[in-house]
Amino acid sequence: MKTKLTEIAEVIRSKNSGPYELTFDIIFKDWNVFNIFCTERYINEQLIANLYNIPVENVINVIEFKPAKAIKATIVRPIASGELGETDVYGAQQHAPLLNLEFDV
Repeated sequence: MKTKLTEIAEVIRSKNSGPYELTFDIIFKDWNVFNIFCTERYINEQLIANLYNIPVENVINVIEFKPAKAIKATIVRPIASGELGETDVYGAQQHAPLLNLEFDV
């Protein structure tokens, strides 16, 4: 049975990580689910690249941050923060593709 990420994560957000990078945070509700995600590497570079339609080389990292029960992914921003044509200066509205993910947990 598939479970939506929104059901097992307490927080799913995006934000700037400098003017040229975006960071996505997934903070889990439960330690067991967090540990499964870490073991299985459900959130990985290829998944992030596919979600954001970018080359995998533009995924800077995907890391586990155990003190917060979180997985963080950082990508190269497609358009620098504040650059002409950029529509989200703070990067706070870029997490939407993560909201529809489903996993077997």
